[in-house]
Amino acid sequence: MAPLMAAACDAQADFLVVGAGIAGLRAALELARAGHVLVLAKGHAADPSLPHAKPCLACSASDDEVVLSEHDTLQAGDGLCRPAAVHALLEEAPARIQEVIEWGAELHPSGAGLALARSTSLNRPRVLRLQESQQASLGGAIMHVLRAKAQSMPAIEIVPRTTVVELLREGPRVTGALYLTEDRVPRYRRTRAKAVLLATGGLGQLYRETTSPPSACGDGIALAFAAGAVLEDLEFVQFYPTCLHARGAPHLPLPAALLEHGAKLLNVDLERFMPRYHEAGDRAPADAIARAIVQEMRNSRSECVYLDLTAVGPDRLRKRFPALHLACVRHNLDIAADLVPVLPAAHFTVGGVAVGLNGATSVPRLYAAGEVAASGVHGANAWGANALLEGLVFGARAAKAMIAGERPSVWPTPPARTSDSPSSTGEVPTSCVALDAESLVREVRCLMWHKVGIIRRGSELAEASRCLDSLVLAETAVPSRSYYEARHILAVARLLARCAAKRAESRGAHYREDFPLRDDSLPPRHSYVSVPSPVYLAA
Repeated sequence: MAPLMAAACDAQADFLVVGAGIAGLRAALELARAGHVLVLAKGHAADPSLPHAKPCLACSASDDEVVLSEHDTLQAGDGLCRPAAVHALLEEAPARIQEVIEWGAELHPSGAGLALARSTSLNRPRVLRLQESQQASLGGAIMHVLRAKAQSMPAIEIVPRTTVVELLREGPRVTGALYLTEDRVPRYRRTRAKAVLLATGGLGQLYRETTSPPSACGDGIALAFAAGAVLEDLEFVQFYPTCLHARGAPHLPLPAALLEHGAKLLNVDLERFMPRYHEAGDRAPADAIARAIVQEMRNSRSECVYLDLTAVGPDRLRKRFPALHLACVRHNLDIAADLVPVLPAAHFTVGGVAVGLNGATSVPRLYAAGEVAASGVHGANAWGANALLEGLVFGARAAKAMIAGERPSVWPTPPARTSDSPSSTGEVPTSCVALDAESLVREVRCLMWHKVGIIRRGSELAEASRCLDSLVLAETAVPSRSYYEARHILAVARLLARCAAKRAESRGAHYREDFPLRDDSLPPRHSYVSVPSPVYLAA
């Protein structure tokens, strides 16, 4: 592909945003006040609302509620949240929500389509949700408003169907990006900018079972690592416990409220199993439910377990969860009468590119926001109501830092490398058999699901690393999105497996069967990795 690389076209922008989700678009709207903004979108500019978007966001209107939300978030983060980041998120939430309301989103509790609901992890109702009768996601509604606002601003140019190949650098500084356009004849283009924001989303596609969109390939994490940025807490991946498992159907997350309304989890022998794993039974925390389901699947060698919704009642199901009911009907499931097959699936990337309070990475002129970034909000596990809000709040904060030219963030110094330090660069033996992109991705996703998934063991993590290091992506003469996605998936999978092996404890979303307890002998420590340092832990 070298001749095509040489044929790349040059362009110039004041600011470059990689990703057109909530964080990327909110940042672009802020950056447009200071210059020309180029937004590189993986999908089409007119894509409909995303079905995988998170269903709710936190709404803390008073000082008292901010304190309660901070408590809930810090508790979910299991010792690894950064209090300043959590406080900034919740303190700025009302202003960011008010903005999207003024731009056209109906997000006030008294408005059509929104309800104030209770989250299972909260002390009292403080969560905004779209009414189920709207059959839409809150994230999709916010995306629609942000996209319409961005498309109305002359200073913002959105380029659809693009795949970023690498970040351009001059010395230590990031100066732009090389990306591939999906025209009839794929072409490389090169754009330079004063600052670059990564807002590419998560890494769910590393796993065989995931609720994430096809674009969530860990692109931003791989690009930042290759550019020299520090990654943080990559081992923490949140798995949603009850996702629809039907042939040809997406892994639709089934609301936890179903269990609160009387739904029961059954194994393939149609026995209730949660009381054997947790005193709260079917109302146990999401992580405990996910681990129990995996264990039941292993014991019975089954593909799924079942959710029995008959106790909820058909009228309540259709009225309270119409979108879910219709989605199941499309796949020949009557959730009011049938047992619904479910299994856990990778849902949210908790760690990512290490950033400071305003989105600055360790590399000059490179910033990150949203799910790709480890902002300090989520710690070791995400409270779902903060996920959408993080994109709005930290997208705006990162943009302001880009305009101001904020200096890179500083992270703990890695230990000196020794001759026996494991490599974190992903070097592989030259004698390995090369696989095409589709085959390689299939291998990686199966390895990650079985060896680096919900229940982990040191021996399996070591085996996963050996297998991942033996995989090689075959070169291709025709550039394609699938080729670069496969390259990014492999690179991030290698790093994630190493980070998971390094953390010899169970904390938050990371569960080690060989180390089932949290290590409280030392202060809570984050994991870090960068080129050429091995994975290391530091407070």
